Amino acid sequence: MLYHITRSFRICPVRSYTTGSSNTIPLSFTKYPARGSIQNSSPLAICHGLFGSKQNWRGLAKAMSQRLSRDVYAMDLRNHGESPHSLPHTYQVMADDLKQWVLDQGLKNITFLGHSMGGKTVMTLALTCPEIVSKLIVADIAPVHMPLLSEFPRYVEGFKMIESRQPTRQTDAEQLMMQYEPDPAIRQFLLTNVKKSRQDGVYRLRVPIDILGNALGNLGEFIQGHQYHGPTLFITGGISPYRKLFLAHPDLVDQQFPHSTMEVMPNCGHWLHAENPELFLSLICNFINNVESHTSIE
Repeated sequence: MLYHITRSFRICPVRSYTTGSSNTIPLSFTKYPARGSIQNSSPLAICHGLFGSKQNWRGLAKAMSQRLSRDVYAMDLRNHGESPHSLPHTYQVMADDLKQWVLDQGLKNITFLGHSMGGKTVMTLALTCPEIVSKLIVADIAPVHMPLLSEFPRYVEGFKMIESRQPTRQTDAEQLMMQYEPDPAIRQFLLTNVKKSRQDGVYRLRVPIDILGNALGNLGEFIQGHQYHGPTLFITGGISPYRKLFLAHPDLVDQQFPHSTMEVMPNCGHWLHAENPELFLSLICNFINNVESHTSIE
């Protein structure tokens, strides 16, 4: 049984699986409430990348809530974390899930932050439902058609290997994944998708690897022909392979997001928020504070 955390923090059961391309699903999320006497009414919602989850953003979400004095929501997108598993796995249907979540929670004036797959998801939401998105922050993904890094198909193979071998020790699962990802930090991130079963002690995937593996082609695509006129911040890593897309297609960025700015994090790759969390946090807070300060003056 899967669960999602409601606005009042009650644990409520949701259906584990849904089918049908037109159906939205109830997303799992964690709310980090604002503290103190002065609280901003504009919440922030964070959407992770491929093979990520809301738990990867726990530390940054807490820090953002404190520094920005507002509620912060860390999301699990479909087929990730504790959210239900469902077909299809496309940016449009993930954006539809987010739209339904906003309506269910009764939220307004929301800033959306997305990394990689989550970045394309929140861009899709902003372009197709601009009235829902107050401000937009996109981490290391450009609004263009592009193939995913070659690492991701390799990760799928690693997950399938773990699934077939059914290890009973965490170290055995890590040894298997080591064949597909040599970097220990990234490997530990990937292994957050592997959980020990209470029934038989076997380490199993908590993500539907067949659905995600088959969706890799879709995740290289991006919609065209729309515009989002809200304030937008793109953050990219100085040594990230995805930065090349921004340099090669500045016209596509400007056409779709005419009120956007770009920040480059030196010496950071694709996982920039994990490589330099303090700089990443500062860029987020400065952008939001500057936009809201300018709006209040007007």
